[in-house]
Amino acid sequence: MTKRRVLLVTGGGRGIGAAVVRLAAARGWDVAFTYAGNRARAAETEAAAVAAGASVLALQADVADPAAVAASFAAIDARFGRLDALVNNAGVTGPKGTLAETPEAVWELVLRTNVIGLVTCCKEALKRLPQGGAIVNVSSRASVFGGPGEWIHYAASKGAVDTLTIGLSKEAAAQGVRVNAVNPGLIETELHAAAGMPDRVARMSVGVPLGRGGSAEEVAEPVLWLLSDAASYITGALVPVGGGR
Repeated sequence: MTKRRVLLVTGGGRGIGAAVVRLAAARGWDVAFTYAGNRARAAETEAAAVAAGASVLALQADVADPAAVAASFAAIDARFGRLDALVNNAGVTGPKGTLAETPEAVWELVLRTNVIGLVTCCKEALKRLPQGGAIVNVSSRASVFGGPGEWIHYAASKGAVDTLTIGLSKEAAAQGVRVNAVNPGLIETELHAAAGMPDRVARMSVGVPLGRGGSAEEVAEPVLWLLSDAASYITGALVPVGGGR
């Protein structure tokens, strides 16, 4: 069993997840992370974490597949023999569209990944997390604004994540595990282009009080803070990371 704390980051191959992996490695964690399919990007993230001194386990897994999730946790058991924290970052937006334009299959994909997949990971983690363990869910400010005309389906899934975070924080407190969420706003990642809106951050940043989009690293910082002992009396919190929007 490793003596260093072990963190699992889902969706850790790129974007916010990769920034969390890199920062955790720099802060003294050993890290496991899942990625959906881009092995080249995952390898870059893995190399950066190893260079920071971490022992790293990269796992290709779809969090919407319960068998893949179970296999990932089993691999962590075999490699590290412990798990101290979980960051649920894996998620999909689905394509841009109004409610009327969005087919049921998109709703099913988004909810199965962003909500059911997160629930599956929480269940597995809670079997392993020790007293003092922590879970951070990466939600979105879309849960507040609703995503009209773009992705109500995505916003609704993140609303579910917020509510789950609050409820689970009360259940998990009995075993000494804290559960919090961060709610990123307009962040410069590939998420927007994947949803068919590559100019979204530039277009909408005029409505951000700080006048710009944020970086993945600016989301990773509060995530690592919530995992740390500095946040030992914080649970059930939804932390906005949106530049004032």
